[in-house]
Amino acid sequence: MRLPASMRVFERGWLSANNILFIGRDQTTLVDSGYVTHAPQTLALVRHALGGLALDRIVNTHLHSDHCGGNAMLKESFGCRIAIPVAEADKVRAWDEEALSYRATGQQCARFTFDETVSAGEVLAMGDLSWQALGAPGHDPHALLFWCEEEGILISGDALWQNGFGVIFPELAGEPGFEEVRATLDLIATFRARLVIPGHGAPFTDVEAALQRAYGRLDYLAADPVRNAENGVKVLLKFLLLARRDIPLAEVEALFETVPLLVLARARFLPRPPAELARWAVRALEKAGAARLHGDVLVDA
Repeated sequence: MRLPASMRVFERGWLSANNILFIGRDQTTLVDSGYVTHAPQTLALVRHALGGLALDRIVNTHLHSDHCGGNAMLKESFGCRIAIPVAEADKVRAWDEEALSYRATGQQCARFTFDETVSAGEVLAMGDLSWQALGAPGHDPHALLFWCEEEGILISGDALWQNGFGVIFPELAGEPGFEEVRATLDLIATFRARLVIPGHGAPFTDVEAALQRAYGRLDYLAADPVRNAENGVKVLLKFLLLARRDIPLAEVEALFETVPLLVLARARFLPRPPAELARWAVRALEKAGAARLHGDVLVDA
């Protein structure tokens, strides 16, 4: 993997999105800031890499909690500017946790403000290179990609990973998402990128193979929306487990009665009693090796 000298990639665990640090001649920029409980670690990583320089700006690919949870702490520490997708401006200004998905998913995000917005088609200078912002709806309706044609590098957020992409959340809420994911994958295919830096997992160069896996995954999920709902339920529970490390089984059942997106998925696609769906989700995570039972407590694995 060859990166420009001005770029650093911090590959994080799945609770936090990866962070990309740019150290340019005139400005330093961090793309995405991780989950709120990892904010002190994010701050330490950034400070060490900057070596005494200040962080001038944060740019968020989208505003899911694992991509912007460190915004507040970094702004407090460095006084940096924050740039967010333009369509999210009113929600952040009002700090509408319902519209920003934090309440819907049962996740946390420290309140932050913003100084700039980024629109699709805009070109940003990061690390003395030009990066074009492009809309990447599907996983999140307002997500952005950043493409550097000069270097052949794509910052893909959750639109493309080496093995798939982020949960298609709009479909859980009865809004379109499958065709949006396909259109985003089609757009990525036109770049012929030599390197993709995803929101989660290691950067990769086998982009064509990753795209084929993503198309296959999309076809599988779109063929039966129940599959997408089951996938979403498992991922949401796993995320909450990553954040808490362990959850008593009685509380797992309660999540399916109180976390709005889990309640909505159950009502629209998975009409089972909360206890039954909770048992199914626990078994699914166990089978995947993503969790284990320790007595009556679900433990992260």
